Amino acid sequence: MTTNGQRVAIVTGASKGIGRAIALRLARDGIAVVVNYATGREAADATVAEIERSGGKAVAVQADIGSPTAAAALFDAACRHG
Repeated sequence: MTTNGQRVAIVTGASKGIGRAIALRLARDGIAVVVNYATGREAADATVAEIERSGGKAVAVQADIGSPTAAAALFDAACRHG
């Protein structure tokens, strides 16, 4: 998605494993990243910190994407972040 001219990606499960690797790669490519997590705020914050240390833009957002309301809030956060 593009918000205010900035490309923004929502990466679910971005606090660890493959999701984290994807988030870091997107950030290296200049895309702002919404680091979505269900539990484990500390790991999500660590991913955001790593992205920001390398000059990228990221925010951690807790949301259960199985919930329509939470998924909508996640997209709202992405729109605000971009």
